[in-house]
Parts: sequence; C-alpha cells; structure tokens
Amino acid sequence: MQRLLWLLLTVLAAALILVTREDGSFAGLRRIDLASLAVNAILIVVVGSFVLVRFRDRLTSALASALIWVTIALLLVVGYAYRFELQDVADRVFAELVPGHVSTRGHTVEIVGSSGGFSIAAQVNGARVPMALDTGASSVVLTQDAAKAAGLPLEVLAYTVTVDTANGRARAAPVTLDRVAVGGIVERSVPALIAPPGQLRESLLGMSFLKRLDSWEVRGDRLLLRGNP
Repeated sequence: MQRLLWLLLTVLAAALILVTREDGSFAGLRRIDLASLAVNAILIVVVGSFVLVRFRDRLTSALASALIWVTIALLLVVGYAYRFELQDVADRVFAELVPGHVSTRGHTVEIVGSSGGFSIAAQVNGARVPMALDTGASSVVLTQDAAKAAGLPLEVLAYTVTVDTANGRARAAPVTLDRVAVGGIVERSVPALIAPPGQLRESLLGMSFLKRLDSWEVRGDRLLLRGNP
C-alpha cells in the first residue's frame, strides 16, 4: 500500500511540474490538455489501488471474470459486424442438414434434395407452403389446404381446367397468385391451379413459376434457382 501511495505522489508531482512550465506546453500538449492528462492518470492510479486493495485476496478470480466478460463483449461485436456473413453460413449449414431448407446468396437460391426429389419451403401470398419440384407440371398446383392457407376463396372456385394426375384425369380451378416466393426470389401474379379435394397430396412448383426465372438447373442433389437481377 505504501508503494502505491509513493507512486501516486510521484505521478502527482510530475503532473504539477508539467502543468506549471512557463511556456504552458509539453510535447505539443497545451496546459489544459496536460491538466486533463494528469487528472486521468491520478484517477487510474487511485482506481487501480482500490481494486488491488479490495480484491487482493481474489485478484485471480476478478481477472478471470473480467477476461470472460471482455471475451463475451468481443464476440458480440464480431458477431454483429459479420452478421450477414454468419447468416449465409447458417443458411448453408441448414440447407445441408434439413432437406428443403432454402439457402439464398444474392439472386441465387440453393436447395438440397432428398431421395431424388426436391421438397421446397415456399411462400404463397405470405403463407408457408411446402412444395415438390415438378418440371413436368405446366403450372404451380396447390392442394386445398395450401389454397386455404394462402387465403384463396375456395367456395367460389370454378374447376374448369382438365389436368392429368397420378390418379387419372381431373379438373382443377385456375387462379392467379399474388405472390410466390422461394427464398429471396419473389414472383408476382403467378398463374396457378387448385386441385380438387383428395386429388393431390402435395403442392407442386411447376413451370408457371420456373419459366419466369433467369435460369434454373439441377446439379446432383442440388437445385439452383437464379432470379432476375
């Protein structure tokens, strides 16, 4: 404690000498800057002395706790600074682990397939609608449940279009969807069909959506969709 006191007095004396020079400056600092520097130095010494005295029996524990909080703060700063890059990495990891998860990079959407097919988490009029990729379907086709979730008026639909299904020929109702989105790709006013009850187990992402894209392709177990710039 006596050493800390002598150190405090030395710093104070040096500060007084610097401040009271005739030209009022030292190393390019004005007198007011020197006074401020001296006060700050004294405060650091006083606070440091208090900390050492207060935590002399627990100094190691205090330093460890301070290091943990500093590390947490740095991680938060780094995470915020690289939040967009980390989101992209997370999307790609989810795309690998969860079939149908959409990973978006710029205008390109990537989807990892499963069992030779592609299940896609799309959005129709803001509602989440699982779809299967079907390049043989001339249009987007929705099940009754998907159409209801998308807010379409099922009670006034007219089933006037003949379509071929796995169960044979059936009639579907033509509609225009306000918005169809797959990841960052959004298309508006998309022609679609509503399958009659019991005729379709899963909604289909067909050519009325795909043909609007800049391009699309299948590479192995990956589906790549490129939206228009």
